[in-house]
Amino acid sequence: MSGHSLLIASIEKHLSLNTQEQHRILLAFTTQYIKKKEFFLRAGEVCKQVAFVLNGCMRSYAVDEQGFEHNLQFAPEGWWITDMNSIIHGTAARLNIDAIEDTQALLLSRDQQEGLLKEVPKLERFFRIISEKSMAGSHKRLIDQVSVNAQTRYLNFCDQYPGLIQRLPQKQIASYIGVTPEFLSKIKAELLRRKD
Repeated sequence: MSGHSLLIASIEKHLSLNTQEQHRILLAFTTQYIKKKEFFLRAGEVCKQVAFVLNGCMRSYAVDEQGFEHNLQFAPEGWWITDMNSIIHGTAARLNIDAIEDTQALLLSRDQQEGLLKEVPKLERFFRIISEKSMAGSHKRLIDQVSVNAQTRYLNFCDQYPGLIQRLPQKQIASYIGVTPEFLSKIKAELLRRKD
């Protein structure tokens, strides 16, 4: 599936588009190639775009006062990623977003999005749906961090990102679920023992 058809297919999961609407949507996006370890957004900058990942994988993370990275989201193919607070309010980003793998993404600026919504009003519904899903996912993750054990958080990660388990370095997954890579190794070993 070509990049543009992946984007249209993503939107058409929630609403139907005619050829003219598809064309207008595609005109609003620009393509960007982001090399592995290259930044899409650095904390402190104002986020001006959302990214739709065509291939590769990106992540968003925060850095604490001790310099430790805390992964908040992964965005493999077909996922959206941005710093929502920064793009909506025009404030400095608190997140870093970079590429974990060489990545190709379609970018949509806030201005282009506003123009699209005027010309294709039904896209309001699509952006509302993905915003609600993102909010619900963040809310669930926050609750999981304070109420379930690390093994359950790892299993939840496997459910949410099944295609990434083999692609991501263990330290990235460990950071996402809030444990050390060594502790994650113990969790995986325990799960393997249970399967035997």
